[in-house]
Amino acid sequence: MRYFLFKNFNLIFRLDRWIRRHFTKTGLLILGSLIAAATFGIDTRQNLAYQLFALLFAFLFLAFLSSWFVRVRLTAKRELPEIATVGDSIQYRVRVQNHSRKLQQNLTLRDYLKQPLPTFEEFLQAKEPRKKKRNWFDHYVGYQRWRWLMNLSRGAMIEEENMPAIPPSSSISSKMTLQPLRRGYIYFSNMTFACPDPFGLFNSLYKIERPDRLLVLPKRYPVGEITLSGSRKYQRGGVQLAMSIGEAEEFVALREYRPGDPLRHIHWKSWAKKGKPIVKEFQDEFFVRHALILDTFTQQAYGELFEAAVSVASSFASAPHSEEILLDLMFVGTQAYCFNSGRGLAHTDQLLEILACVEACTDKPFKSLYPLVREHAASLSGSVCILLNWDESRQQLIKILKQAGIPVLVFVISEIELEIDQDKFPNVQVLHLDAITEELALFCQQF
Repeated sequence: MRYFLFKNFNLIFRLDRWIRRHFTKTGLLILGSLIAAATFGIDTRQNLAYQLFALLFAFLFLAFLSSWFVRVRLTAKRELPEIATVGDSIQYRVRVQNHSRKLQQNLTLRDYLKQPLPTFEEFLQAKEPRKKKRNWFDHYVGYQRWRWLMNLSRGAMIEEENMPAIPPSSSISSKMTLQPLRRGYIYFSNMTFACPDPFGLFNSLYKIERPDRLLVLPKRYPVGEITLSGSRKYQRGGVQLAMSIGEAEEFVALREYRPGDPLRHIHWKSWAKKGKPIVKEFQDEFFVRHALILDTFTQQAYGELFEAAVSVASSFASAPHSEEILLDLMFVGTQAYCFNSGRGLAHTDQLLEILACVEACTDKPFKSLYPLVREHAASLSGSVCILLNWDESRQQLIKILKQAGIPVLVFVISEIELEIDQDKFPNVQVLHLDAITEELALFCQQF
């Protein structure tokens, strides 16, 4: 039964979208009156509602026919910003060119985004944020949840704009308002100009295919600089890795070439003098390196906890910190990932772009993260962990970091109260889903 209802959601959605795109507000009122007149006018001997039905039908039919003769010749181009952020409305401009010799007026510009349909499996697994407020009927049928998934797949809401008159062979610029609904890339499909018929009931649509995309960054919370009590550690390949910043510039001595030495370290004058390769030896590279470990292991592809964790991770990635500190972002998706930033490597904007596109890992256990952490533990000076739960496997990760002598700061995102042994895990902070902003601000004041 639920599968049958799910299949019909698409039909209802397409019909509703077609009606709203083609009928003006007045046209929708006439259409509603037409349906009411048809309902009450079935028995022509009891009332005269059938006469109203015939009159309204004639109006709509003439409006529909006259819309065929509306002709426009336009081109349009978006001027998008580089990025947007979840929860913050943005404005962008659309430049419209009129290629006809006729004044174009009474146009409404609508910008559309690609909207892939959710699968039945996604529909069953998804948990709508307002699920607890739904009655049993809405929960069973699930149309509201399906609409929520459709909004997520679209990624943003764009308000339509009433265009000013466009003179012949001229162009104008119009502002559009976009409200991001989720992080990641949102993809624009086409722009449509709606031109009403002379009766103002039915729109003729002029579509312009104009694919574009816009990166939406995760929501971020205000976070101050976090100082961990870690020391500098030796970094293998530090000169190349750190762009010669820190303690990597001091020359120590000359020695014979060994396989694997970079060619740019060869001392050519000594080679010419001794007749064999001689290289310059530098002091070992030591500097501070922090890990930002993101827990992506959850059973839900769309979930408030995971989105909150990504937002908290983004907040720490973009928080102020010394330029001499390396920051490694670690998580597991289709495979294990470790991205470096700082000291001439990737910038914070690139880490935020990665976090904007990170997806939940629903088919692997949390232990899949252990090898990645162990691989980099020897070079880490500290770690910030963003976790979705506080079970045995996640506690074991903290123990691994502590056994390696790495100072750890842990944030657990939770909907419920958690009991944490502060003697064993003193730097574990629970962030409740409905109070993350306040609890993060309080933590930063006390830290």
